[in-house]
Amino acid sequence: MLIADVRVFRVEGVMEHDGEFWEERLVRPIDIYPEHKAEGAGWIEQIAPGKYRNIAHFVEIVADSGHIGIGGPMPHEQAYIVASQLKPLLIGHDPLATERIWDRMYRYMVHGRKGVAMMAMSVVDCALWDLKGRWADAPVYTLLGGPTRTSIPAYASMLGYSLDPELVQERAQAAVSEGYGAMKWFFRDGPVDGIAGAARNMRLVRTLRESVGPDVDIMLDAWMSWDVPYTIQMAARMEEYQPRWLEEPVLPDKIAQYAEIRRTVRIPISGGEHEYTRWGLKQLMDAGACDVLQPDIYWAGGISEMMKICALASAYDLPVIPHGHSVPATAHLIAAWPETTCPLLEYLVKWNEIHQFFLKHPLKPVHGMVVLPTRPGLSMELDEAKIEKRSEVSF
Repeated sequence: MLIADVRVFRVEGVMEHDGEFWEERLVRPIDIYPEHKAEGAGWIEQIAPGKYRNIAHFVEIVADSGHIGIGGPMPHEQAYIVASQLKPLLIGHDPLATERIWDRMYRYMVHGRKGVAMMAMSVVDCALWDLKGRWADAPVYTLLGGPTRTSIPAYASMLGYSLDPELVQERAQAAVSEGYGAMKWFFRDGPVDGIAGAARNMRLVRTLRESVGPDVDIMLDAWMSWDVPYTIQMAARMEEYQPRWLEEPVLPDKIAQYAEIRRTVRIPISGGEHEYTRWGLKQLMDAGACDVLQPDIYWAGGISEMMKICALASAYDLPVIPHGHSVPATAHLIAAWPETTCPLLEYLVKWNEIHQFFLKHPLKPVHGMVVLPTRPGLSMELDEAKIEKRSEVSF
């Protein structure tokens, strides 16, 4: 069996949502500049009240046997790399030889060890695993050595929700009523916002704990936008509210600062969402920088590379709770590992309405649990009824 074709295509559809979809965004490193601090969350175009235009790119890898594998969604910059640089490395090669293909892509794209190029490689790798599962007529987790369980607990990741205290209370309590035993919220302020910003951040933490009680885990995400002194100060103030972790307090390349924070504070520190490959994550492990590792399966190298990252993490007794860009691929990966290595699945409540919009079989938590699908591959079939426009992309 050989790869006969690689098709990259763009799809458009209209997603319906009552009210404003993005109510708030998270703090960002670039917010130290006032013109960026004032920017809203412009991640999806609203075309009418309650209607949003959803645009995504997917890759379809076609074998000469007729088996296909689908990867995505991805933005146009990754689609460009797949169509213009990775496609020639795939045509005519064995799609089941995922290790060989990954290594060839990595060696060819040596200037893309991190960032957009590695993200594009990740999409291709996931598409190859989808194809391999369809060829074997088995869920991908079976090919990875699983399942270790039939369902996975998910936590609600509340990106995009208003930070108004009354709404925070309402949404947090609603998440608990839906069965979630843990949830993550995102700070909007950082060191440049001074005393008032610190007070708003603490208001969020306090409101969450008062809203959900002592038995629900809360996690807080600083999205790379704090610094060491600010994090140490804020962690001391947050300690009484017992967050399960504080996420990405500093920029990802500041590994020594991560380690300094972890040694100093008494709240667990998580990170690695914006790190890539086994080599990048091993740096965090060697430095003792994190209590929880969060690489993204669609960014850090795909399923092939995430299996290596998880194996390394298990040697360091560190849990891997992947960033939740792709729920289907992430669920299959987690299912292949014991709970001690991969205990939780992140479900980005709003983002995954977008990311799974075009899927025929979106994977969503029920009563706080994700039940493993039994369909072959990664369950990446597209719902043609959701696609209003489809065009093949070539560069």
